[in-house]
Amino acid sequence: MKQPNSSLAAWQRLSTKPAGKWAFTRLVCWRAPYFGSIRPAFADLRPGFCEVHMKKRRRVLNHIGTVHAIAMCNMAELAGGTMTEVTVPSNYRWIPKGMTVEYLAKAETDLKAVAKMDPIPAFAEAAELPVTVTVTDTASKPVFRAVITMWVSPRNS
Repeated sequence: MKQPNSSLAAWQRLSTKPAGKWAFTRLVCWRAPYFGSIRPAFADLRPGFCEVHMKKRRRVLNHIGTVHAIAMCNMAELAGGTMTEVTVPSNYRWIPKGMTVEYLAKAETDLKAVAKMDPIPAFAEAAELPVTVTVTDTASKPVFRAVITMWVSPRNS
């Protein structure tokens, strides 16, 4: 059986402990500091799935008092990237290549981003992998959707 990569192993080790999800989130934001600007909170993480939450607070608002578009892009990239990290085999690498976004409604509440990959593809050659991330408000209404194109390729030996 394949060993989980270090990110998935850290999640599995920390997420069941008191303040473990908070600690995992801090580790991710330490590794990629820009994500800390939205103060995310990981809720669930496993191959093919990631759920991240973000509070509506002044620092992420735009001029009309709703969550800023780029804060939602940041949240989507965090969820999609982390899900990709724990999904691709450990002998592969990935990097975002592009992102297409849709603003579906005003983001007036706290938000939840969910990245899903179903089914998980068989990884063989270098390829583009589309990752869909949906951001919903507290009423479960979709407010934002992104498709992030990840470039996935075997690591050099």
